[in-house]
Amino acid sequence: MTTTATPAAREAAPTAPSRKPLRVRLRRIPGWIGLGLVLLTVVYPMFWILMGSFKTQPEFLSEPFWALPQQWNLDNYVSAFVEGGLGTYIRNSVIAVFPALALILVLGTAAAFALQVLVWKGRGIVLVLFLAGIMVPTQMILLPLFTVYFNLHLTNSMWPMIITYTAIGMPLTVFMLATFMRAIPREVFEAATLDGASIWRIFLNVTVPLVRNAIFTVALVQFFFLWNDLLIAMTFITKQDLRTIQVGLLNFTGQYGAVDYGPLFAGISVTVFGTLAIYIFLNQKVMAGLTSGAVKG
Repeated sequence: MTTTATPAAREAAPTAPSRKPLRVRLRRIPGWIGLGLVLLTVVYPMFWILMGSFKTQPEFLSEPFWALPQQWNLDNYVSAFVEGGLGTYIRNSVIAVFPALALILVLGTAAAFALQVLVWKGRGIVLVLFLAGIMVPTQMILLPLFTVYFNLHLTNSMWPMIITYTAIGMPLTVFMLATFMRAIPREVFEAATLDGASIWRIFLNVTVPLVRNAIFTVALVQFFFLWNDLLIAMTFITKQDLRTIQVGLLNFTGQYGAVDYGPLFAGISVTVFGTLAIYIFLNQKVMAGLTSGAVKG
């Protein structure tokens, strides 16, 4: 006599284990290894810099580079600010970077609006000229600019850096903002025009709010570029009390010209982890700005 299993019994019967999840996990192993190597190359140097900011000079000279600090205190940070003048360097960077950043955003947004939204003869040629500025190496313009600033008696002041930062940041800003404005439907501007809005009103009340995240993203990108600049600041600034933070860290020396590694690493830590904290805090707005111009409509 034969019996047939009921549907409930068939459902309750154990099934053979599938090998697909194992194969999927095996395929992911190279990706996890690659991700681990990338994290190691990024995280370990930052960890090494942070640990070095707590070491003394004898520890740098006699201990292995992977050794942990023997004492945990903030003496190197105090020395960097008090004896090394790190606070003055940060102040100079703020004075040079933020006015230039404000000019880049205001002029770049207006130029992108004029080149992308407004319709006038020759705007394509002007846009190409702006984009050509991206291809000009910074090193090629430093000597002519230094000659001009020297003849105008502007050297050893913040003006050469502010002017140069603004000029260098404009092409990329115009290109990025024009790309974001291209994603805005033309019907939006046409509707505003039919409602009687002027060009200034369309720019301030329609365009700027729509590309707010894009402006924020461009501002952050330009801030990191300007804040980390070394070449331009070294070219136009020779006075010690006008050095920016990058030039100041380059000349962080102790007695008799020897490099004082502890305060140097403390200053680098302040710069690196300060900008990293800003990026992490503003990460969501950056991602929103990067994706806002990806899809039209």
